[in-house]
Amino acid sequence: MTGRTGTGVRAKAATVVGAGIGGLATAIGLRRAGWSVTVLERRTELERYGAAFGIHPTAQTALDRLGVGKALRDHAVPYRDAHIRTPDGRTLARLPLERIERKAGRPELLISRPYLIDALLAGLDAFGDVPVKLGATVTDVSALTAGQDLVVGADGIRSAVRTARFGDRSGPRPVATVAWIGIADFESPLHGETWGSGRFFGLTPVEPGRTNWYATVPAATTADALRAAFAGWHDPIPRILETTDPAAWIRYEMRHLHPALPSFVSADASAGHVALVGDAAHAMTPNLGQGACTAILDADALTRAVTAAPLPAALRAYDRERRRSAQRTAFASRTLHRFMSTERTRLRDAAVRLLPG
Repeated sequence: MTGRTGTGVRAKAATVVGAGIGGLATAIGLRRAGWSVTVLERRTELERYGAAFGIHPTAQTALDRLGVGKALRDHAVPYRDAHIRTPDGRTLARLPLERIERKAGRPELLISRPYLIDALLAGLDAFGDVPVKLGATVTDVSALTAGQDLVVGADGIRSAVRTARFGDRSGPRPVATVAWIGIADFESPLHGETWGSGRFFGLTPVEPGRTNWYATVPAATTADALRAAFAGWHDPIPRILETTDPAAWIRYEMRHLHPALPSFVSADASAGHVALVGDAAHAMTPNLGQGACTAILDADALTRAVTAAPLPAALRAYDRERRRSAQRTAFASRTLHRFMSTERTRLRDAAVRLLPG
């Protein structure tokens, strides 16, 4: 199924499965490249929970190329001063935010998920012809590929597109850690992460008057259990947990995609062209804060590839550019998770003190 451009030439057609960060960014990129695009999302409404995303300068540049960089900056805040601390508040190291800004010429930015989703939706709406179909569950990927030049699997760690095309050898794997996230309606006097024995707590700015927080523990099934896990830690950690409404907290079992996929694409024309982006391709633990960035970089790379070459070659070029890089990031994030969550804190903290500021 293809559409016609204003010149009468048939436009290539793509279906993007999944309307998260990676899916919406990919849809924008393909449409900007002249494709006819449809987005399918199994949920009946888009996820708008209030977690903050860190957007590295490289991902900011990608969003600029997608035409949504200004909308990002309108609602984002710079992240410039953050430290790693012990539970009693002693500083172990400074996060390398200054070095990132000096090298890139712009700071890391933090933005809440709703604002980023809205910016991407506005980028799609500007075209006026990209349907986002909610409540659309994909059950037959083969039928979908038969009617499209390209199907993009942007449907998360439990990707139906990935399973249909690449099998179930790679799938969600637990890391024996529970994560909680939320927003406090006051500005924390400090930012960064506090590392304890088997658990850690993070604080970042998200917008004026509010603080994004996240916590991980080996197991905590209730709000009271989470509060107990961080009782006695330095201010404002206990204060945040006591004064925010647990009904607004989000709890999830941390997982990653394992083992790593041998390819992010299927370039066999007879079976239909498929590309994976975001968590469908390389879901990772959140320790490096790179999940949204890698999805955006995937979208940008896929767009540039299909613009520069015919489809089979373009998909192979996308895979060469993104697979090893994204999988290295995922591996580094999982390794950092083990390091942060260790109970051998004396050795870990001594190592952290040696890090450059």
